[in-house]
Amino acid sequence: MKVAVTSQGKALDSPVDPRFGRAAYILIVDMDDDTFEVLDNSENVNAFKGAGIQAAASVADKGVDVLLTGYCGPKAFQTLEAAGVKVANDAGGTVQKALDDFKSGKLVYADGANADAHWS
Repeated sequence: MKVAVTSQGKALDSPVDPRFGRAAYILIVDMDDDTFEVLDNSENVNAFKGAGIQAAASVADKGVDVLLTGYCGPKAFQTLEAAGVKVANDAGGTVQKALDDFKSGKLVYADGANADAHWS
């Protein structure tokens, strides 16, 4: 299973970035072999619009099964849902803590966005 976690840094001990579309980095962790890769999301950090949709497409292209983040807007959530990626919002602490919380069932799958759209 591949789990994506929004992050402020490039390591598992980095703080979770509460934003999805404008997160500095997205760490993609392979839960089967405990390896991870870092997606540099800088292209979307200052995007005029569409950051969430672009980040969602990048995550889906990597074959991610689950996204752990703080907040996910409606357009990004819809894009992830269409790609078969489940979302668990309200992740916090470090990336490793978010992964541990997910493994222990403390983070549950969302049934919708938990942030307002930034653009109409």
